[in-house]
Amino acid sequence: MERRRLGGLEVSALGLGCATMTPFYDEPDPESAIATIRRARELGIDFLDTSDAYGAGRNEELIARAVEGRRADYVIASKFGNLRAPDGSPTSDGRPEYVREACERSLKRLETDVIDLYYIHRIDPTVPIEDTVGAMSELVRQGKVRHLGISEAGPETIRRAHATHPISAVQIEYSLWTRDVEAEILPLCEALGIGFVAYSPLGRGFLTGTVTRLDALREGDARRNMPRFQGDNLGRNLGLVEELKAHAAAERCTPAQLALAWLLSRRPFVVPIAGTSHTRWLDDNAAAAGLRISADTEDALDHVFAPGAAAGGRYPANHLKRLGL
Repeated sequence: MERRRLGGLEVSALGLGCATMTPFYDEPDPESAIATIRRARELGIDFLDTSDAYGAGRNEELIARAVEGRRADYVIASKFGNLRAPDGSPTSDGRPEYVREACERSLKRLETDVIDLYYIHRIDPTVPIEDTVGAMSELVRQGKVRHLGISEAGPETIRRAHATHPISAVQIEYSLWTRDVEAEILPLCEALGIGFVAYSPLGRGFLTGTVTRLDALREGDARRNMPRFQGDNLGRNLGLVEELKAHAAAERCTPAQLALAWLLSRRPFVVPIAGTSHTRWLDDNAAAAGLRISADTEDALDHVFAPGAAAGGRYPANHLKRLGL
């Protein structure tokens, strides 16, 4: 598989998002998830993305099981600072002392001596980003972390973070139906030599064409609370997916493959991290790395999925307030 650079870090052009390998959308089978992680390496995918927020740490523990005896074959990214307050509302913590504590816990759960890429998952508005990244840079100097990243941050925060210590990767949601980063973030990353990691590149599964009804999602599925999957928004967005299906048929690929190939064509430093705990979907996604879509199809997708085309916000209002964009 093609290799791409995230700043000073080299990874596979497609990564494997591991968030849904612990309960998030459904109740995944741990053994299936482990098999998927091991299959990824056979396909040339070595970039794994997790967080201490996924499954309250269980996601990192699952990755440790999957890579046991093969740690050197993988590039592991994890994150910290995405928390819940006692009342259940989303919050964050970027205090230097918390940075150190969180890293030690992640290292223990991952059963590793070093995390290849370590992100601040959500920006803490009460702590200067220079203080947070300064503490993260100490982890690099101590050999506990190799490269630093920042997630869901705005342009000025990225600049300030990068001035404190070189940032290798910015991670923000990016897909055909979420294109906010194209105006400022991608040009900034290009100018600063920072890689871009696109999470939810398949629109939380919606762009695969397999999600058609809200009531088909299990109780507890996080998408039930997301505006794009609700009411009239869902109907309007299904119309977009029908267009995607038609273009995928013309390109002789699946809608998921077309959505990923489109992302890979955006910039050479964009790395999508499609998530799955099933090897059959992983195999399907991996094939997108070798797909070259026609200029006509690219133009058509740019038109159908123009910025703002998707109906509804990508998160509920209380979550959107925490994002830097």
